[in-house]
Amino acid sequence: MGRMKQIVEHALSLWGLADGQASLVAARENRVYRVQASQTVYALRLHRKGLRTDAELRSELQWMAVLGKNGVRVPTPVAAADGRYLHLVDGIQVDMLDWLPGRPLGATEKALTHQDRTGVFCSIGREMARLHHISDQWAPPQGFVRWSWDRSGLLGAAPVWGRFWENPTLGKTDRALFLAFRDIADRDLRRVENQLDYGLIHADLVRENVMVDGDKLWLIDFDDAGFGFRLFDIATTLLKNLHEPDFNRLRGALLAGYRSERTICTQQLDLFMALRAVTYVGWVASRLNEDGSGLRNERFIETARALMSQYLQQHI
Repeated sequence: MGRMKQIVEHALSLWGLADGQASLVAARENRVYRVQASQTVYALRLHRKGLRTDAELRSELQWMAVLGKNGVRVPTPVAAADGRYLHLVDGIQVDMLDWLPGRPLGATEKALTHQDRTGVFCSIGREMARLHHISDQWAPPQGFVRWSWDRSGLLGAAPVWGRFWENPTLGKTDRALFLAFRDIADRDLRRVENQLDYGLIHADLVRENVMVDGDKLWLIDFDDAGFGFRLFDIATTLLKNLHEPDFNRLRGALLAGYRSERTICTQQLDLFMALRAVTYVGWVASRLNEDGSGLRNERFIETARALMSQYLQQHI
């Protein structure tokens, strides 16, 4: 019996689901299994070793539980038979969520096909604002730990997703551009950071992480969630739709939906669009040996180059 199969079977027994049938449905940062147990379906997550600490994962599950109880449609953590949400099985962190209905809004690099494009972006904005509002009303318990997408986490010596300006594929001209942007962005963000809306954010509300079920939306995959600027959340959603022909309408719909629940100043949104773009250049730098990373890397650099150049032309 393979090691992963043994871990899955052990995990199912911890949750009292020894007779459940598990099938692998995703193997990116984590391995996710669909578990069919009688008439109920669950999502079993095996976390990539070293990606998160136990405290970080427990904090993620606590936060998701609070969001769900307050009406934000997110996966609900499922406690094991002993009442705990998180277990360690053969060195692998394991947890369980309920299985959500619907299907992803879309996929990266594929055209958006949803029939009501502006309607769904309005809904995403509204749900994002509700997530921010509920998070601000909640007092995290002692021991709550998530990383921070603050100025240091974006532009400091050790950014959350890596030193983007040191991506080994950058040529001399691009490297100079990335370094110049880092300096100017740090200067500009330093001036305004204390005035910006900051708190818990999802940080990865891309198409794959928005499940659509009729007129309902579910927000999934809180792996990258933590503390950050609310404009970073908005920029993340917008960035992956930058090349849609109706991008400006989608942008307007997202912001209108957000503002129907919560105020937001978007004066610095162009800065955060560029900041979000460079994070991917740092992220992919440690994954250049993975299948498809070469093309992703080129795409990330091209997008970042355009947004950085545009920003610097206006602010240097």
